[in-house]
Amino acid sequence: MTLATVWFAVIAFFWLGYLFLEGFDFGVGMLLPVLAKDNTERRVMVNTIGPVWDGNEVWVIVAGGAMFAAFPGWYASLFSAAYLPLLLVLLALIGRGVAFEYRGKVDSERWRRNWDRVIMAGSWVPPLGVGLILATTVLGLPLDADGNRVGSAFAAVRWDTLLGAVAIAAFSITHGAAFLTLKTSGDLRERAHSLALKLLPAAMVPMVAFLAVVQWREGTLWTLLAFGISAVAAVVAWLRLRADRDGQAFAALGVVIAGAAVTMFGALFPNVLPSTLDAANTLTIAGTASSPYTLTVMTWVAAFGAPAVLIYQGWTYWVFRKRIGTQHIPAVHAP
Repeated sequence: MTLATVWFAVIAFFWLGYLFLEGFDFGVGMLLPVLAKDNTERRVMVNTIGPVWDGNEVWVIVAGGAMFAAFPGWYASLFSAAYLPLLLVLLALIGRGVAFEYRGKVDSERWRRNWDRVIMAGSWVPPLGVGLILATTVLGLPLDADGNRVGSAFAAVRWDTLLGAVAIAAFSITHGAAFLTLKTSGDLRERAHSLALKLLPAAMVPMVAFLAVVQWREGTLWTLLAFGISAVAAVVAWLRLRADRDGQAFAALGVVIAGAAVTMFGALFPNVLPSTLDAANTLTIAGTASSPYTLTVMTWVAAFGAPAVLIYQGWTYWVFRKRIGTQHIPAVHAP
């Protein structure tokens, strides 16, 4: 196995980490105006992800940075072709981060509700945009011989890539409801639990449909196995939710997105961006990889840096592992 192949797998793992970790906190933001009945409950929901949301965003930065360093051709062709969705994702993430910091700065219900709307919008746009981009890199773009997109700025927007966008967004909102079931208590937890049970079957429809498209076009026997594991894990997650086994249901949803990521990147391998215009223009791992020296330096840096980051993030989740409820919100923050 070459270093280029190793880094392709590492980048796939970074995207998986982002979809799993940022997926549930996007879901919490999506549900902020839906599940909470008052500002105290909204505070509870924000506090479930308050210590971790910014750390979760690091995964997409690392994924993009690793693509730039390890596969500059892949990065250049994909990110320039998907410039508009990426710009919308960036603006949404900026607005969302600002909203988390500003919503409690003024003691006004109108002020808080306006920033809560920004959080909700900033939680819907990124999973849709990231889903569109990942679907595009798996299903391809019209590329010329130089790796440049042929056509308009909306060449990446097709029914199959939009299906991928909806699949990731639907998973995120369900993942968020399952996370709130795991992390909250009282009436808020019961409402989140009931919603998760309703959302999960509906959310799996676009996910299964998108993975079926990927499998049909580019899949192999082992990606079919990953697809099957993802589908079975979705059923297990629903059954565990019914049995009030919140942690097991949340872990099963992790298996769902892991199976989806393996299916997508496994079907993509050994390419990094197929050309729908001419198969000869498809970008491959070997054709877009950086020099062996660059990949070697990256490997040594990652070998020391990655464990430290994983340990720190794991420690953060351990410290803030307990459930929270309205009784934990100071009175000064109550309506």
